[in-house]
Amino acid sequence: MDVRAVKNQILDFLEQHRGQGYKAKELARALGIPQASYVRFRNLLKEMADEGEIRKGRHAKYSKTAPSPEVVGRLHVKTQGYGFVIADDGTEVFVSQRNMGTAFHQDRVRVRLFATRKGDSPEGKIVEVVERARENIVGTYRRGKRFGFVVPDEVKIQWDILVDDLDSMGAVSGQKVVVQITEWEHEQANPVGKVVRVLGFPDEPGVDVASVAYSFDLPLEFPAPVEKEAERLPERIPEAELARRLDLRDLPMFTIDPAEAKDFDDAVSLEELENGNLRLGVHIADVSFYVKEGSAIDREARKRGTSVYLVDRVIPMLPERLSNQLCSLRPEEERLAFSVLMEVTEKGDLVNYEIRESVIRSDRRYTYEEVQDILDGKSDGEHADVLRRMHALSRALITKRHRRGGIDFDTAEVEIELDAEGTPVAIRRKKRLDSHRLIEEFMLLANETVARHVGVNLARKTGSAFPFVYRVHEKPSDEKMTAFLQLLRAFGVEAAPPAQIRPRYFQRLVEQVADEEIAVIVQDAMIRAMMKARYSTENVGHFGLAYRYYTHFTSPIRRYPDLMVHRLLKRYARHGGPVSAGNLEETCELATRREIVAMEAERESVKLKQVEYMEQHVGDVFEGVIARVVPFGMFVELPQFLVDGLVHVSEMGDDYFSYDPDRFALIGERSGRVFRLGDKVKVEVVRADKNQRLLDFKLVDEEEKKAGRTQSRTKARTRGKKRRSRR
Repeated sequence: MDVRAVKNQILDFLEQHRGQGYKAKELARALGIPQASYVRFRNLLKEMADEGEIRKGRHAKYSKTAPSPEVVGRLHVKTQGYGFVIADDGTEVFVSQRNMGTAFHQDRVRVRLFATRKGDSPEGKIVEVVERARENIVGTYRRGKRFGFVVPDEVKIQWDILVDDLDSMGAVSGQKVVVQITEWEHEQANPVGKVVRVLGFPDEPGVDVASVAYSFDLPLEFPAPVEKEAERLPERIPEAELARRLDLRDLPMFTIDPAEAKDFDDAVSLEELENGNLRLGVHIADVSFYVKEGSAIDREARKRGTSVYLVDRVIPMLPERLSNQLCSLRPEEERLAFSVLMEVTEKGDLVNYEIRESVIRSDRRYTYEEVQDILDGKSDGEHADVLRRMHALSRALITKRHRRGGIDFDTAEVEIELDAEGTPVAIRRKKRLDSHRLIEEFMLLANETVARHVGVNLARKTGSAFPFVYRVHEKPSDEKMTAFLQLLRAFGVEAAPPAQIRPRYFQRLVEQVADEEIAVIVQDAMIRAMMKARYSTENVGHFGLAYRYYTHFTSPIRRYPDLMVHRLLKRYARHGGPVSAGNLEETCELATRREIVAMEAERESVKLKQVEYMEQHVGDVFEGVIARVVPFGMFVELPQFLVDGLVHVSEMGDDYFSYDPDRFALIGERSGRVFRLGDKVKVEVVRADKNQRLLDFKLVDEEEKKAGRTQSRTKARTRGKKRRSRR
């Protein structure tokens, strides 16, 4: 019996006889179902009724149901197998594993809603995959007795993918491969795919990070037409272009970047004016001169959205000829730039500004560490006096922003040192130097000045609004605020709900817990309570920075929205008419999505190397801090490695622990022991699985440790359901 064909027959028949009900045997006779297939036919009717496709009424009669409401949104799968679809209207729909259909994590899907009782959360079944979130799936190729298959690395993809020998590209069992799905008729059978790239064996240098890149559909190479177009770009700047620009080649300026950087897209300068004010110059590489809208390079850059900084490589937005050569503000070389020249007082107040296309020549390339040595008085040099003036100005700008309520999160960033083979040899916390903050403040001021120029001054001058690309950040939702305040109370921090949610409220909380051991956890919770920053043509301000107008202008080599901003500034300066806000908004949404993908890939590559580093510490004991408490255990962070691992409740001793969500704690029923967020505990590393990015710990009892009995015991445990396979 062809299930799909019979299902369509049932639906067509009941549609033609809407309002009438039929028993299973009546339907079987009407549709000519053979007696040998009747049991299967009856079970199909029950399945269709369970899934809401038809209605089973009184006396077991089946009839056509009224059309069920449907929503479209993005699927978020949990490791346990179930998921939630976040609909476009904000509705959150629960989807069980059996109702997932052929959808994967992050796919855009159409969900048919089930009837629910009033007050219950909506639940539904995925009936269509509108758009796949990924083209490539990375996994391990295995060869069975009769056919090959790929086991995906992503634990949220719980199907093996069958691969015919002709489509395996000669992959050997155990190798990492990139596979694309070519056929998946229904969820009752495994998807079928073809291998499009063999990455190599997992232990070969670079294969692990390449696997991360391909799993996020990040292209490691540029298409040939893009590379050819880049090679054709002339190195010599036309004289006519030099003549029409503001000539700043004699203005002393320099770049300040990380030691390993090759793309220098911002230079800074500082002059003292006759009236006692300062003229701060922020000079940004003019990528828009080289990358013309609609060109092959532009289309590829728009698709990528941003450069991606993985742990061992950079995946650039632009080809190397542009990012590291023609556009990079290399010292002692003429470069085209977009300059924001800002007259400011020593207190950081903006008095006047000018935004001009320019030609510049950077005097020198500094690293952050070199500048910091000058600021600390450890070294001197040609620009030492200017750098110290810049430092004083940056501190004034920080004070001014804090006064306005801007939140200054001092979040911990991890730095991983790799050897020549890509093996992690050291993990440390990145230092946030004054030299970092100096550049950050100057870029913030330039971005705000550009956004205010278009959003306020240009609009006031012309009497009409101009579509623009803003970097926006909404205030936290009421639900997130409630959860955050509950966490603070669990720590004993009294914080009354604000009458109005303003940045200053959060800034004061940061200052209130700054010297406490819980500071890092509270700041992390505060960041989670915030909305995500995004790009939009609708300016709603930037809550975290306390800016009414803000954009991204300062990094066009690595961010597509900055390139868009440069083009709009040029267009409006030449009195060009407004562009289509709809097209701009579409690109803003794409850029936001690409930024999220880049951040997730970067985090995944870092976690990969952190777990690999911890493989050498299996059996070792460390002191950590409880960073998150969940019903099945607690995640403990090791501060020296900035990595966390799970202590499952089964590894917490001979006791039954219950979860108290109000106290963010696990409480032992027999012992009365309480483990809560922020507590210090000693743990032993019992498992480090690089492929799954998992670290498992177990609690180490103090008395047991003193007796020297800290033998490692690894307990098999499954996170989530078994892989679904029909092999």
